[in-house]
Amino acid sequence: MDIVTAHDRPNTVAEAIEIQETLRGLVELEDRCPQEIVTVTGLDVAYDEESDLIAAAAVTLETAGFRVVEKRTVVSEVSFPYEPGLFAFRELPSLIDALRALDHTPDLLICDGHGLAHPRRFGLACHVGVVTGLPTVGVGKTRFIGEHAEPGRERGARTPLTDGGEVVGTVLRTQDGVKPLYVSVGHKISLDNACRQVLRLCPAFRQPETTRHADRLARDTLKEALAR
Repeated sequence: MDIVTAHDRPNTVAEAIEIQETLRGLVELEDRCPQEIVTVTGLDVAYDEESDLIAAAAVTLETAGFRVVEKRTVVSEVSFPYEPGLFAFRELPSLIDALRALDHTPDLLICDGHGLAHPRRFGLACHVGVVTGLPTVGVGKTRFIGEHAEPGRERGARTPLTDGGEVVGTVLRTQDGVKPLYVSVGHKISLDNACRQVLRLCPAFRQPETTRHADRLARDTLKEALAR
């Protein structure tokens, strides 16, 4: 898979923020997804704080039946410090390497993280989307910024996530009575379509099947790396 927008790795917090401020102008909020989304790639990472190792996983599934098409992993050392709002710079290098190793380009990317629901409106999903040029959705398990009312208890219930009066995402209930997820646009997809796709990817569990597969693969890969 090709990378569309490359940039240098930052050495300081100020450099990282400057990259975010520059690239956020490239985020496209209109739907550029294929009419029929056939394949979706889930992205996730696992950390080992003691060794600074990170395992990144990219798993591509067919939307019909959720068959795994291909999967790739990359293990490396974290090269950027822990800074709120700059998590992407810890995860992105390994995730991009995993994406580069894919033989097929998916129709959509699902990140375990946020997109526009970010203080600078440029979370991990936006960063991945701009760098790859692909439609990308951020799906967070917890709220990073913003305020919201509680959505209804039924599957599919949703409520806006707002920050400073701006809608930055949707709080989406993917299963009856379970905790909701925080869905936000990453790149080349509308918020309504992002919610439709996430709900479609959650037929039986709280999290999308893409995230479930990528999370398991990243954890297993890290465990194997630490055992060597």
